[in-house]
Amino acid sequence: MDITWPELLPLIFMGVMGLSLLAYVVLDGYDLGVGILLPLATDAEKDIMVSSIGPFWDANETWLVLGIGVLLIAFPRAHGLVLSTLYLPVAVMLVALILRGVSFDFRIKGRAAYKGMWNALFAAGSLLAAMAQGWMLGSYLTGFDTSGWSLAFSALIALTLPTAYVVLGAGWLIMKTWDELQHKAMAWGRRALWPMALALLAISAATPLVSPTVFDKWFSMPDIIALLPIPVACALGLLAAWHVLRRPAVVAAGYGWVVFASTVLIFVLAFLGLAYSIYPYIVLDRMTVWQAASAHESLVIIFVGVAITLPVIIVYSVFLYRVFWGRATELSYLAPPPGEPPQSRARAS
Repeated sequence: MDITWPELLPLIFMGVMGLSLLAYVVLDGYDLGVGILLPLATDAEKDIMVSSIGPFWDANETWLVLGIGVLLIAFPRAHGLVLSTLYLPVAVMLVALILRGVSFDFRIKGRAAYKGMWNALFAAGSLLAAMAQGWMLGSYLTGFDTSGWSLAFSALIALTLPTAYVVLGAGWLIMKTWDELQHKAMAWGRRALWPMALALLAISAATPLVSPTVFDKWFSMPDIIALLPIPVACALGLLAAWHVLRRPAVVAAGYGWVVFASTVLIFVLAFLGLAYSIYPYIVLDRMTVWQAASAHESLVIIFVGVAITLPVIIVYSVFLYRVFWGRATELSYLAPPPGEPPQSRARAS
């Protein structure tokens, strides 16, 4: 069956929004994880951890802006339903992200006596943002139902999603740090890996139960055979990460990146499974992509802007990671003018 341009355009915007949110979860997920882990490190290690995410964390949030922007202008009906229902957790997340931004700057530009306070606030903002995102994911998967079981499920995801970010952050630190801090990151990753697996299992089990549409997609023949590689690949990714996390010699041999890559693979596969589950809905069992989309004439104009913006963001992100790739270094401080606090400078070797 031929698909016309008015039918295809909403799907393109759905794909752009999905790509943006996936990129945000992966890229900002690791620096949220590093922030959550910050209280477990020594003062010197905290500086290295901050240095490892310093060039990237602000740019990573660009993907969230793009995703929410596409939701607002391309799917205004869905935007009104989703954000009005999730107004409180969205507000909490934004406050937490603002707190992270303020703490990140003030921990290195403020007075040394307050550095511990800013470190604690940076960690608190990271954890609060991760939990808010977990609550929003749980609410979305239950179709914004407010029954007791649905709220309990959302709370479960809010408590367990940070463990996925911790594993991602630990994988990042394994690649970017060395010696004692690298060994600590391996231990942190080991402790958080199986709670993350439990969270993924809970999401996978609960989603078909809350929607007959999802149940039919996953447990009918021959779909169940075609979809089997997704859980199998996720299981293999978990085993690969666990194997590396338990063997310092493997990390020392240069394979520490396997933990980060395996976690990213799990995130991507989980996202693909979710996308397949909800299609063609943008709000599960309540609103399809085409019902939520703006008028075709508006989408055409928006498409021109996205066609320019998206490649620029991709090129900028690739360039940023290319320039600052490599091991992190300790923070160095520029000599301040008289009467002013020092300014830090973090770089990657």
